[in-house]
Amino acid sequence: MNRLLCFTASIALAAAAPMAAISVGPAAAATSPASKLAQDSQAALYRLYASNPKARALGAKAEAILIFPKIYKAGFVIGAQSGDGTLFQGGRVLGYYRTSSGSFGLQAGAQSFSYVLFLITDSSMSYLKRSDGWSLGSGPSFVLVDKGVAATLNTTTLTQDVYAMTFGQTGLMGGIGLEGAKITRIHPNS
Repeated sequence: MNRLLCFTASIALAAAAPMAAISVGPAAAATSPASKLAQDSQAALYRLYASNPKARALGAKAEAILIFPKIYKAGFVIGAQSGDGTLFQGGRVLGYYRTSSGSFGLQAGAQSFSYVLFLITDSSMSYLKRSDGWSLGSGPSFVLVDKGVAATLNTTTLTQDVYAMTFGQTGLMGGIGLEGAKITRIHPNS
């Protein structure tokens, strides 16, 4: 009986494999790095909206949304992080960006996470477009939305240019240190 079941499963898998290759193969091969990044960014944004109603409200008020679906961070005394993301405005892709940073201090571990910047004002959008790179902490006013801020956040009282959220953390990273981050425009298809 087990042999018959294994034999039947093997034949079914052998028959299904070419169909899977036909339906996935050419589409996957034709997907450019930029469109893959846009799809991953959109999926990460949907996951955030599904789990956080405040994020959805911020997104509705934002001029644009810059989302990094996966940022990798690691360090032991000296640390680094990097990830690529997509800038959306009105559901359209406006460009692609990379965030990178370095840090120094008492730290150890590795993690990955997603990160979103809600660009609330026209001036924050203008700054991002005209700057060669955006060092967080310079330029538009910026608020990192943690659970405490999110509890009191109200879209009628938005006073900052940019609101940021991290989500989807995996791994373990701990410590204290000095960190600087920069966001620069990239061209993934070139």
